[in-house]
Amino acid sequence: MSIVTYNQCVRDYFSNPTHAGDFLDGVTSYINDQGIRIKLSAKVSDQTVIQLCFLAWGCPYTIAATEFFCKTYEGSDIQDLEQFEITSIMHELAVPIERTGRILVLEDAVHSLIAAINDRESK
Repeated sequence: MSIVTYNQCVRDYFSNPTHAGDFLDGVTSYINDQGIRIKLSAKVSDQTVIQLCFLAWGCPYTIAATEFFCKTYEGSDIQDLEQFEITSIMHELAVPIERTGRILVLEDAVHSLIAAINDRESK
């Protein structure tokens, strides 16, 4: 078995996930795939993502990537969420290619969150 060495960004985001939590009154998405579970919640006002939080169960890359996503996109327009791509996360966190599937689960959670936000906004 090989030992995984995480870069400093992964260690920082994993050890201090400031966006970890849950909203009772926000828009939520939940994905359970590949043994990874991610719940994303957003508070939205006037097409702006005011606040993001998450609950995640998975490897340190999963938790760090989800924290990175929340930190990056909190305060953004909903349209900015639609531009989300995993390449910046893969690079910033130095995610090994064999762990790409973990980050793709996050991508699915983000797409699900966007759909939930758009559904709520259209009502």
